[in-house]
Amino acid sequence: MRGVLLALIAAASLSGCGLRPVYAGGGSGPVATALADVAVAPIPGKAGYFMQGALASRLTGGAAASKRIEVELDDRITGFGIRRDQAVTRERRTLRARYRLVDAKAGTVLLDATASSDAGIDVVSSEYALIAAEETALERLSGDIADQIVARLALYAERTPAPE
Repeated sequence: MRGVLLALIAAASLSGCGLRPVYAGGGSGPVATALADVAVAPIPGKAGYFMQGALASRLTGGAAASKRIEVELDDRITGFGIRRDQAVTRERRTLRARYRLVDAKAGTVLLDATASSDAGIDVVSSEYALIAAEETALERLSGDIADQIVARLALYAERTPAPE
């Protein structure tokens, strides 16, 4: 009973502050509907493969979508943590994405923004383990950036009035 009372008090206090959920209405709400109308343009390269998969799992727009997201990636691996024998002991993988939300019919850019994420990788003596760690980092970074992009698209959809 006490937990229910606290939840009601918390809900009442939040309603007065002007905050409202972006995903109001669930899967049939205006933001979810807008995100379902965004297709992912092809993204070249290995990083593009992971990014396209991550975005496609979050945005369900098909070929008939009225908007598309175009992404350009910059993937870099930098070695640091150098020992006396000049061997690298640590790497940082940085993935940056410049993305544009484009009206598919008119070709106009509706949103132009960037997102980035990085990960540290321990360099080990096994070449196979290092390659696997670098690929795992790339896959995780792609998911992180896809989350950032979808969150920004959700804010755009929530703040932009729907066409009539």
